[in-house]
Amino acid sequence: MKAVILAGGMGTRLSEETTARPKPMVEIGGMPILWHIMKIYSAHGLNDFVICLGYRGYMIKEYFANYYLHTCDVTFDVAKGAMEVHQSSAEPWRVTLVDTGDDTQTGGRLKRVLSYLGDEDFCLTYGDGLADVDIPRLLDFHRTEGTLGTVTAVQPGGRFGALDVEGSRVAGFREKPAGDGSWINGGFFVLSPRIGDYIDGDETVFEQEPLRRLAAEGQLSAYEHGGFWQPMDTIREKDQLEELWQSGRAPWKVWS
Repeated sequence: MKAVILAGGMGTRLSEETTARPKPMVEIGGMPILWHIMKIYSAHGLNDFVICLGYRGYMIKEYFANYYLHTCDVTFDVAKGAMEVHQSSAEPWRVTLVDTGDDTQTGGRLKRVLSYLGDEDFCLTYGDGLADVDIPRLLDFHRTEGTLGTVTAVQPGGRFGALDVEGSRVAGFREKPAGDGSWINGGFFVLSPRIGDYIDGDETVFEQEPLRRLAAEGQLSAYEHGGFWQPMDTIREKDQLEELWQSGRAPWKVWS
């Protein structure tokens, strides 16, 4: 099964980092968040990726063009122009990089890469969100439901801490309590290639008409994920992810 990653947006809300590089290349623990997402899938045996490029996509191409070399111990014979590779820690990834346009919407990006996906169902997620989703369980759920699409539904916590108030006195504090209980789109989709029938073209926003039509037709299932999920939309959220990684307690690190 292939995994598609949407990596073409401009990331304007993270402009402190994205004026010089695409958002999926913003680093957590010295590695792009895109790498972390790929490691999540790879830990569950999915190693064939199709990445939808847009804003500064050439930087992602250059990253993977040099990835193998960066994971190797090498000897360069400068006089002969030769290179000897001693060992490599590169993952067994196959990565297809597709320029889907700077201004193309999410649905349009997906439609542009469908020709690379074949006839089997595939995974899809955003290039800026991390989670400890149990991918095999998600896939089993999707197959059992038999719908054209499955979205991972998450319940984000509240942004701020809360006070426990009894009468006029503060009885305690709660750090980032649960939100309002609503389920939202957490990415980590599983989709049939027939999703292309629901996408008109480059201007189609995947999260709007395509998903609404699937839902109206009873063809969209919700896999409820109660574990860790965190997007990286702001510098504050980037710093939170970095802090988790540096602590050695990053919940999305499901690989050894």
